Amino acid sequence: MSIDSTWLRCPNCFHDLEPVADRVLGCELGHRFDLARHLSVTLLPPRAPRTIGDDRQMLEARAGLLDSGAYAPIADALVAAVRDARRATSTSAGDAESDDGALISATATRIVDLGCGTGYYAGALERATPDASVLLADRSPAAVRMAMRAVPGATGVVLDLWRPLPIRDASADVALNVFAPRNPPEFARIVRPRGLLLVVVPTSAHFIELRRLGAALDIPEGKADLVTEQFGGAGFRALRATRVEYQLTTDERMRELLVDMGPAAHHRSDGETPRGDLAVTVSVDVVAFERDSSAP
Repeated sequence: MSIDSTWLRCPNCFHDLEPVADRVLGCELGHRFDLARHLSVTLLPPRAPRTIGDDRQMLEARAGLLDSGAYAPIADALVAAVRDARRATSTSAGDAESDDGALISATATRIVDLGCGTGYYAGALERATPDASVLLADRSPAAVRMAMRAVPGATGVVLDLWRPLPIRDASADVALNVFAPRNPPEFARIVRPRGLLLVVVPTSAHFIELRRLGAALDIPEGKADLVTEQFGGAGFRALRATRVEYQLTTDERMRELLVDMGPAAHHRSDGETPRGDLAVTVSVDVVAFERDSSAP
């Protein structure tokens, strides 16, 4: 069975899940969950809403864009944030950093990607972190399957980020939340004391050229401040917010991918869009939090 059950708890009763038979997880109260053919597991709570998350069209558009390297600076910023956190605690933890930039820890780092999508960002961290254990979590079964292909050996779980998570207390050293729903109390529960949470949110300048054309949704001002307030109230201490902003030269196909990879795909405009190349602003804040060890 290629799944790390040490991440998981029952979505019904919150007891730990363990392998109980071939391709079956179960808890001590008798709840049972079959593994899918590709070895992910669906752990939805009772009466969960019948949503499916991102569809295959959105995911394929996202994969096409990410494979082009268009969002590589965001992935690099996430890796740098983990490296900075390691460096800040290296003396007390006895960690070191190799010449090639890989993160080395006395114990294997446990990384959870909450809203993993295609697995692009989790894959970047996994490659930078030897012996990492990775949990890929998303409401979309298609996303979990795609992410598991991108991060071989990871554990994949279909869950509802808005509800109590089927993830054990204090089980993550690093949690990612990139352009995904946020559940601050549950994120605080699953990140260990002094663990790291990285949240990526768009700024008001993100895709501003596409929004002027009616091809992308409006983004309110101050999302990073709102996120900091939300997570501060849940037991996280803000470390820093890093602005990642650059111009992306796009052709018509890339602009289609930018629109189709997100919620704007459901609000596509029928108006004329320019042909040829167009510079599009990518602008996000990478907000780093430490789980407060004194918080409940």
